Amino acid sequence: MLSSFDPLVADWFSSRFGNPTEPQIQGWPVIGEGRDVLISAPTGSGKTLAAFLVCIDALVKRARPGPLPDLTEIVYVSPLKALSNDVHKNLEIPLAEIAALAKERGIELAPIRAALRTGDTPQTDRTKMQRLRPHILITTPESLYIMLTAAKPREMLARVQTLIVDEIHAVADDKRGSHLALTLARLDRLVEQSGLPKPQRIGLSATVKPIEDVAAFLGDDVRVIHVGHKRAMELAIEVPKDELGPVASNEMWGEIYDRVAELIRENRTTLVFVNTRRLSERVAHHLGERLGESAVLPHHGSLSRALRLEAERRLKNGELRAVVATASLELGIDIGTVDLVVQIGSPRSIAVALQRIGRAGHWVGALPKGRLFATTRDELLECAALVREIGRASCRER
Repeated sequence: MLSSFDPLVADWFSSRFGNPTEPQIQGWPVIGEGRDVLISAPTGSGKTLAAFLVCIDALVKRARPGPLPDLTEIVYVSPLKALSNDVHKNLEIPLAEIAALAKERGIELAPIRAALRTGDTPQTDRTKMQRLRPHILITTPESLYIMLTAAKPREMLARVQTLIVDEIHAVADDKRGSHLALTLARLDRLVEQSGLPKPQRIGLSATVKPIEDVAAFLGDDVRVIHVGHKRAMELAIEVPKDELGPVASNEMWGEIYDRVAELIRENRTTLVFVNTRRLSERVAHHLGERLGESAVLPHHGSLSRALRLEAERRLKNGELRAVVATASLELGIDIGTVDLVVQIGSPRSIAVALQRIGRAGHWVGALPKGRLFATTRDELLECAALVREIGRASCRER
């Protein structure tokens, strides 16, 4: 399977990961043919590298003879700034390690540049990007739209060959998805005006139904690779000792905080999900009282860029016992070694529950562990139905 890759890329992958995963085995040949493709697979199954490795390989092969053209050829779009930041960092690692491997073997390899462009990107970095164009651009749907409507950034995108849309299921069915579809059509038109074929589209999605609708959003003739099995999960519902009612009392909340703190102590790193930004701050505060203020931080979209990045950095480095997040950490960001996911309140969706619980054990072969905390009678019914349906779906697929 790795024989078609440049020896530098193949050897790097083998030393880092060993054998490819199923999405990679099925995806690489199709991507190599230049076809539009949608890869749908469970969280933690190697989808992102399935998309990127063929692109990196093509750049490495062309970087051997000499400098690469000063062109942006690959655009990666993700719906979250946090995910964009993370992919940028995780691209720098393989690019740096492949370059180091080439140097070790005495191979001259031209630099391969990757850059990040989101609403958080400082103006100095945006200006630098215009002078020294990245070969790989990581961005968000909104930032890509802005770039396509401004003269100089448009020039940078005029010769894009590959477009990767990550977590496509998260935007396909809402207004943000409609806006992204228009942006992708504009990118196609811009590239075609340069005399090139429209960019190859690679979509990445968690398991979602109906997958055909997501494929239709990506394009007209899309090959679907559906590694549909769900990962085994360890799930449980937790309830306070007192009888649940329509609203949780202060005593019940205190009991929930105590139990969540106990679970956090039993694990190295825990990710706590809540449904509102206000609740994220409140839960983080109360858990901080029990575990120490430096052990827990909140994470949500209203926090400043510096505070969000600090929480992500400390979580990945194992400096925090827990982070209390909204949907801001829900998608495919690699948040390091998370042992347990706690959901306070009903996630209100099976897909959301699977996505969030999949943040635990976010590496190949790991067992995600999740605990759902019901705070009212209605939430208990929703959580019970959700766990039952996840169990049934897993049994049907097996």
